[in-house]
Amino acid sequence: MSEETNKLKHRTAAKEAAAAPLAVSNITVAYQRKAVVEDVSFALPEGKLVALIGPNGAGKSTLLKAILGLIPSISGQVAIYGDTYKKMRSRVGYVPQRESVDWDFPTDALDVVMMGRYGHLGWIKRPGRREKELAMATLEKVGMADFARRQISQLSGGQQQRVFLARALAQEADLYFMDEPFAGVDAATEKAIIALLGELRREGKTVLVVHHDLSTVEEYFDHVLLLNKRLVAAGPVAETFTPDKLHETYGGKLAIVGQDGREALVVK
Repeated sequence: MSEETNKLKHRTAAKEAAAAPLAVSNITVAYQRKAVVEDVSFALPEGKLVALIGPNGAGKSTLLKAILGLIPSISGQVAIYGDTYKKMRSRVGYVPQRESVDWDFPTDALDVVMMGRYGHLGWIKRPGRREKELAMATLEKVGMADFARRQISQLSGGQQQRVFLARALAQEADLYFMDEPFAGVDAATEKAIIALLGELRREGKTVLVVHHDLSTVEEYFDHVLLLNKRLVAAGPVAETFTPDKLHETYGGKLAIVGQDGREALVVK
Protein backbone atom coordinates (compact mmCIF):
# COMPACT_ATOMS: atom_id res chain seq x y z
CA MET A 1 0.00 0.00 0.00
CA SER A 2 1.42 3.38 -1.04
CA GLU A 3 1.88 6.18 1.47
CA GLU A 4 -0.79 8.26 -0.30
CA THR A 5 -3.27 5.36 -0.25
CA ASN A 6 -2.54 4.79 3.43
CA LYS A 7 -3.16 8.46 4.23
CA LEU A 8 -6.44 8.36 2.29
CA LYS A 9 -7.53 5.27 4.21
CA HIS A 10 -6.82 6.96 7.55
CA ARG A 11 -8.62 10.14 6.50
CA THR A 12 -11.66 8.12 5.41
CA ALA A 13 -11.68 6.16 8.70
CA ALA A 14 -11.39 9.40 10.68
CA LYS A 15 -14.28 10.96 8.72
CA GLU A 16 -16.47 7.90 9.29
CA ALA A 17 -15.66 7.89 13.02
CA ALA A 18 -16.49 11.59 13.31
CA ALA A 19 -19.90 11.03 11.71
CA ALA A 20 -20.66 7.90 13.75
CA PRO A 21 -23.22 8.02 16.56
CA LEU A 22 -20.52 6.59 18.82
CA ALA A 23 -16.79 6.23 18.24
CA VAL A 24 -14.67 4.72 21.02
CA SER A 25 -10.88 4.85 20.76
CA ASN A 26 -8.50 2.83 22.96
CA ILE A 27 -10.64 2.90 26.13
CA THR A 28 -9.03 1.22 29.15
CA VAL A 29 -10.70 0.98 32.57
CA ALA A 30 -9.01 -0.43 35.66
CA TYR A 31 -10.11 -1.27 39.20
CA GLN A 32 -7.35 -1.31 41.80
CA ARG A 33 -4.74 -1.23 39.00
CA LYS A 34 -6.23 -4.28 37.29
CA ALA A 35 -7.58 -3.65 33.78
CA VAL A 36 -11.18 -4.79 33.37
CA VAL A 37 -11.61 -3.18 29.94
CA GLU A 38 -8.48 -2.97 27.87
CA ASP A 39 -7.72 -0.89 24.77
CA VAL A 40 -11.22 -1.12 23.25
CA SER A 41 -11.97 0.71 19.99
CA PHE A 42 -15.04 0.62 17.75
CA ALA A 43 -17.54 2.82 15.93
CA LEU A 44 -21.28 2.17 15.73
CA PRO A 45 -23.25 2.43 12.49
CA GLU A 46 -26.23 4.76 12.49
CA GLY A 47 -29.77 3.45 12.78
CA LYS A 48 -28.83 -0.02 14.02
CA LEU A 49 -29.62 -2.19 17.04
CA VAL A 50 -26.29 -3.32 18.46
CA ALA A 51 -25.76 -6.11 21.01
CA LEU A 52 -22.76 -5.98 23.35
CA ILE A 53 -22.14 -9.56 24.48
CA GLY A 54 -19.50 -11.50 26.36
CA PRO A 55 -19.04 -13.72 29.42
CA ASN A 56 -19.66 -12.59 33.00
CA GLY A 57 -16.83 -10.31 34.10
CA ALA A 58 -16.00 -9.33 30.51
CA GLY A 59 -16.46 -5.63 31.29
CA LYS A 60 -19.69 -4.98 29.35
CA SER A 61 -21.44 -2.77 31.92
CA THR A 62 -18.11 -1.18 32.85
CA LEU A 63 -17.54 -0.19 29.23
CA LEU A 64 -21.00 1.39 29.01
CA LYS A 65 -20.45 3.38 32.21
CA ALA A 66 -17.02 4.55 31.05
CA ILE A 67 -18.49 5.75 27.74
CA LEU A 68 -21.10 7.74 29.67
CA GLY A 69 -18.54 9.15 32.11
CA LEU A 70 -20.14 7.41 35.09
CA ILE A 71 -16.80 5.83 35.96
CA PRO A 72 -13.33 7.07 35.02
CA SER A 73 -11.20 5.50 32.31
CA ILE A 74 -7.42 5.60 32.51
CA SER A 75 -7.00 6.14 28.76
CA GLY A 76 -8.93 6.54 25.55
CA GLN A 77 -11.46 8.86 23.96
CA VAL A 78 -15.20 8.81 23.30
CA ALA A 79 -16.91 10.80 20.54
CA ILE A 80 -20.68 11.05 20.16
CA TYR A 81 -21.61 12.43 16.77
CA GLY A 82 -18.08 13.77 16.58
CA ASP A 83 -18.14 15.64 19.90
CA THR A 84 -17.87 15.00 23.63
CA TYR A 85 -20.60 13.33 25.67
CA LYS A 86 -20.88 16.49 27.78
CA LYS A 87 -21.83 18.53 24.72
CA MET A 88 -24.02 15.79 23.23
CA ARG A 89 -25.76 14.70 26.44
CA SER A 90 -29.20 15.77 25.17
CA ARG A 91 -28.87 13.32 22.26
CA VAL A 92 -28.17 10.33 24.55
CA GLY A 93 -30.63 8.11 26.45
CA TYR A 94 -29.63 5.57 29.10
CA VAL A 95 -31.42 2.64 30.72
CA PRO A 96 -29.31 1.33 33.64
CA GLN A 97 -29.44 -2.13 35.14
CA ARG A 98 -32.57 -2.38 37.26
CA GLU A 99 -30.53 -3.61 40.23
CA SER A 100 -28.55 -0.36 40.29
CA VAL A 101 -31.62 1.85 40.90
CA ASP A 102 -32.96 2.88 44.31
CA TRP A 103 -36.55 1.78 43.88
CA ASP A 104 -37.48 2.95 47.38
CA PHE A 105 -37.06 6.59 46.35
CA PRO A 106 -40.45 8.28 47.03
CA THR A 107 -41.69 9.14 43.53
CA ASP A 108 -44.24 7.83 41.07
CA ALA A 109 -43.87 6.45 37.56
CA LEU A 110 -44.90 9.67 35.80
CA ASP A 111 -42.35 11.76 37.67
CA VAL A 112 -39.60 9.24 36.86
CA VAL A 113 -40.42 9.53 33.16
CA MET A 114 -40.52 13.35 33.26
CA MET A 115 -36.98 13.27 34.68
CA GLY A 116 -35.98 12.24 31.17
CA ARG A 117 -36.88 15.75 29.99
CA TYR A 118 -34.42 17.59 32.26
CA GLY A 119 -31.66 17.31 29.67
CA HIS A 120 -33.78 19.45 27.35
CA LEU A 121 -35.22 21.79 29.99
CA GLY A 122 -32.25 22.26 32.29
CA TRP A 123 -32.57 21.79 36.05
CA ILE A 124 -34.11 25.22 36.73
CA LYS A 125 -37.09 25.20 34.37
CA ARG A 126 -39.95 23.05 35.62
CA PRO A 127 -41.70 20.52 33.33
CA GLY A 128 -44.91 21.88 31.83
CA ARG A 129 -47.94 20.50 30.00
CA ARG A 130 -45.93 19.31 26.98
CA GLU A 131 -43.55 17.35 29.20
CA LYS A 132 -46.44 15.71 31.04
CA GLU A 133 -48.20 14.81 27.80
CA LEU A 134 -45.00 13.37 26.36
CA ALA A 135 -44.35 11.38 29.54
CA MET A 136 -47.88 9.95 29.45
CA ALA A 137 -47.48 9.06 25.77
CA THR A 138 -44.26 7.16 26.44
CA LEU A 139 -45.84 5.33 29.38
CA GLU A 140 -48.65 4.36 27.02
CA LYS A 141 -46.12 2.95 24.54
CA VAL A 142 -44.71 0.59 27.15
CA GLY A 143 -48.09 -0.37 28.57
CA MET A 144 -47.73 1.58 31.83
CA ALA A 145 -50.17 4.50 31.44
CA ASP A 146 -52.51 3.01 34.05
CA PHE A 147 -49.66 3.05 36.58
CA ALA A 148 -48.62 6.68 36.06
CA ARG A 149 -49.34 7.69 39.66
CA ARG A 150 -48.20 4.45 41.23
CA GLN A 151 -45.16 4.69 43.51
CA ILE A 152 -42.23 2.97 41.82
CA SER A 153 -41.58 0.87 44.94
CA GLN A 154 -45.04 -0.69 44.44
CA LEU A 155 -44.32 -1.83 40.88
CA SER A 156 -43.11 -5.28 39.87
CA GLY A 157 -39.62 -5.70 38.46
CA GLY A 158 -40.88 -5.83 34.90
CA GLN A 159 -43.06 -2.76 35.43
CA GLN A 160 -40.12 -0.84 36.88
CA GLN A 161 -38.05 -1.72 33.83
CA ARG A 162 -40.77 -0.47 31.51
CA VAL A 163 -40.92 2.83 33.41
CA PHE A 164 -37.21 3.33 32.81
CA LEU A 165 -37.65 2.48 29.15
CA ALA A 166 -40.36 5.15 29.00
CA ARG A 167 -38.00 7.63 30.64
CA ALA A 168 -35.39 6.92 27.95
CA LEU A 169 -38.03 7.41 25.24
CA ALA A 170 -39.04 10.73 26.79
CA GLN A 171 -35.47 11.95 26.32
CA GLU A 172 -36.10 11.90 22.55
CA ALA A 173 -32.49 10.87 22.06
CA ASP A 174 -30.66 9.74 18.93
CA LEU A 175 -28.30 7.30 20.66
CA TYR A 176 -29.49 4.93 23.39
CA PHE A 177 -27.57 2.78 25.86
CA MET A 178 -29.41 -0.08 27.59
CA ASP A 179 -27.73 -2.22 30.23
CA GLU A 180 -29.31 -5.70 30.22
CA PRO A 181 -32.91 -4.52 29.73
CA PHE A 182 -34.13 -8.11 29.19
CA ALA A 183 -32.57 -9.50 32.40
CA GLY A 184 -35.16 -11.15 34.66
CA VAL A 185 -38.21 -9.55 33.04
CA ASP A 186 -41.61 -11.10 32.45
CA ALA A 187 -43.01 -11.97 29.02
CA ALA A 188 -45.06 -8.76 28.78
CA THR A 189 -42.02 -6.61 29.47
CA GLU A 190 -39.87 -8.52 26.99
CA LYS A 191 -42.55 -7.99 24.35
CA ALA A 192 -42.64 -4.26 25.18
CA ILE A 193 -38.85 -4.00 24.89
CA ILE A 194 -38.81 -5.78 21.53
CA ALA A 195 -41.53 -3.46 20.23
CA LEU A 196 -39.62 -0.42 21.51
CA LEU A 197 -36.38 -1.54 19.85
CA GLY A 198 -38.20 -2.02 16.56
CA GLU A 199 -39.70 1.46 16.80
CA LEU A 200 -36.34 3.06 17.54
CA ARG A 201 -34.79 1.29 14.55
CA ARG A 202 -37.57 2.51 12.26
CA GLU A 203 -36.93 6.06 13.49
CA GLY A 204 -33.26 5.75 12.58
CA LYS A 205 -32.02 5.70 16.18
CA THR A 206 -28.89 3.83 17.26
CA VAL A 207 -29.16 1.53 20.28
CA LEU A 208 -26.34 -0.25 22.13
CA VAL A 209 -27.67 -3.03 24.36
CA VAL A 210 -25.72 -5.10 26.89
CA HIS A 211 -27.24 -8.51 26.26
CA HIS A 212 -26.69 -12.01 27.63
CA ASP A 213 -29.11 -14.32 25.79
CA LEU A 214 -27.21 -15.68 22.79
CA SER A 215 -30.31 -17.40 21.44
CA THR A 216 -32.01 -14.07 20.61
CA VAL A 217 -29.08 -12.08 19.20
CA GLU A 218 -29.80 -12.97 15.57
CA GLU A 219 -33.51 -12.22 16.00
CA TYR A 220 -33.25 -8.91 17.86
CA PHE A 221 -30.08 -7.21 16.60
CA ASP A 222 -28.40 -5.97 13.41
CA HIS A 223 -24.85 -5.54 14.68
CA VAL A 224 -22.83 -7.16 17.47
CA LEU A 225 -19.78 -6.38 19.61
CA LEU A 226 -18.00 -9.36 21.20
CA LEU A 227 -16.13 -8.37 24.36
CA ASN A 228 -13.93 -10.22 26.80
CA LYS A 229 -12.00 -7.36 28.40
CA ARG A 230 -10.66 -6.70 24.93
CA LEU A 231 -12.83 -6.36 21.84
CA VAL A 232 -12.78 -9.70 20.06
CA ALA A 233 -14.86 -8.72 17.04
CA ALA A 234 -17.40 -6.16 15.83
CA GLY A 235 -19.66 -6.11 12.81
CA PRO A 236 -23.00 -7.16 11.31
CA VAL A 237 -24.59 -10.11 13.08
CA ALA A 238 -24.54 -12.29 9.95
CA GLU A 239 -20.76 -11.89 9.63
CA THR A 240 -19.67 -11.60 13.26
CA PHE A 241 -21.98 -13.78 15.34
CA THR A 242 -20.27 -17.02 14.32
CA PRO A 243 -19.29 -20.11 16.33
CA ASP A 244 -15.58 -19.43 15.86
CA LYS A 245 -15.76 -15.84 17.12
CA LEU A 246 -18.10 -16.82 19.95
CA HIS A 247 -15.74 -19.57 21.10
CA GLU A 248 -12.90 -17.04 20.97
CA THR A 249 -14.98 -14.72 23.17
CA TYR A 250 -16.38 -17.23 25.66
CA GLY A 251 -13.73 -19.96 25.58
CA GLY A 252 -14.72 -23.06 27.54
CA LYS A 253 -17.84 -21.33 28.87
CA LEU A 254 -19.68 -21.92 25.59
CA ALA A 255 -21.48 -25.15 24.72
CA ILE A 256 -23.45 -26.45 21.73
CA VAL A 257 -26.75 -28.09 22.61
CA GLY A 258 -29.64 -29.47 20.58
CA GLN A 259 -32.91 -27.56 20.57
CA ASP A 260 -35.87 -28.80 18.51
CA GLY A 261 -33.56 -30.70 16.19
CA ARG A 262 -31.22 -27.73 15.76
CA GLU A 263 -27.91 -26.80 17.31
CA ALA A 264 -27.76 -23.74 19.53
CA LEU A 265 -24.94 -21.96 21.34
CA VAL A 266 -25.46 -21.43 25.07
CA VAL A 267 -23.31 -20.16 27.91
CA LYS A 268 -22.58 -22.84 30.53
